[in-house]
Amino acid sequence: MYKNSLIVGIGLFFLSLFNGFGQEIVPAAHRVNEYLPILQHKSIGVVANHTSIIERTHLVDSLLGMGVDIKYIFSPEHGFRGNKDAGKLISNSTDSITGLPVISLYGSQKKPADHYFRNIELMVFDLQDVGVRFYTYISTLHYVMEACAENNTPLLLLDRPNPNGYYVDGPVLNPTYSSFVGLHPIPVVYGMTIGELALMINGQMWINETCDLTVIECDEYSHKDLYDLPVAPSPNLPNMQAVYLYPSLGFFEGTVMSVGRGTHFPFQVYGHPDYSNKDFYFVPLPSVGASTPKYNGQKCFGLNFAELMQLGSGTKGIKLEYLKDAYLKTPTDKFFNSFFKLLAGTAELQEKIEKGFSVEQIKSSWQYDLNEFKEIRKQYLLYDDFEESRTND
Repeated sequence: MYKNSLIVGIGLFFLSLFNGFGQEIVPAAHRVNEYLPILQHKSIGVVANHTSIIERTHLVDSLLGMGVDIKYIFSPEHGFRGNKDAGKLISNSTDSITGLPVISLYGSQKKPADHYFRNIELMVFDLQDVGVRFYTYISTLHYVMEACAENNTPLLLLDRPNPNGYYVDGPVLNPTYSSFVGLHPIPVVYGMTIGELALMINGQMWINETCDLTVIECDEYSHKDLYDLPVAPSPNLPNMQAVYLYPSLGFFEGTVMSVGRGTHFPFQVYGHPDYSNKDFYFVPLPSVGASTPKYNGQKCFGLNFAELMQLGSGTKGIKLEYLKDAYLKTPTDKFFNSFFKLLAGTAELQEKIEKGFSVEQIKSSWQYDLNEFKEIRKQYLLYDDFEESRTND
């Protein structure tokens, strides 16, 4: 009975929320005439990866073709070409296409070293975020802003739409649990573009010195829009189903469960060899972006969401039902690991699940902090906001 009601509920959650699908939205990188004059006659550093594109051409290739003097490429988690495992440290390298040095910001250092700034006059930042606090591109943004501020180097940020930018939900991070998967006192889903968040980092003084920041805005975007990503933002978010489910299923990375890394549908399933319902299973195997997946070669029983979502649909609100379902149906003494509190940004979520609190009780416990964040958020929005009634379930 519980399984049937859960599946029916999931199907309802994935109904389309808005009319239209944002196909006329123009990311800032495409608006070359708006920022090319700022780049000309300067030596440039570029924070970029495989999502940094103008139509079908990489931003770096486009800028080089326009005569921009690029000195360094700085790359985040998953590397410049976006094919490295999550959490895998990445070394500095040379880009085989352009011959430019690629400096890893997900290796021994997460922050650009001071000596690189001796050779650059301006830093350009262009990464496709997914609007979830534990997605580490925004932590890279934080450290780039901090390094730019410390070295008196301006930062030009090319904004991109947030595919999960149409609602706000989740616990606000307690600074006690600050880490690279959560540096800021923001909720799990914060409903801001990466450009808006950069303005908030500056305005709330979350870095020691104010960064000289310029944000080039997207055109024809609002927080009422759903946005279909033209490129998968990382290897284990291969499609929009995974992007929409990520705010809910990302928590499982701090548990004994697998979220399908090493399958064709990562972040569209969850499972465990001992999950009690045996109607569905998957077998993780080594693959691009998951060279050593959890439960490699083992049958993981669980739930499959991969076929429930339709193109143009989103999910509204974090679905704690999934976490409670897995907790109740997976016999183990240690369901949560130490990583979970860093992902949640608080100890309370784990405690309340273990004590049997309902989803409604848990969500109500974070509403006060969430409402305070929403008021602060309004100060930094660059685009029309969603309707307030659509923020939460």
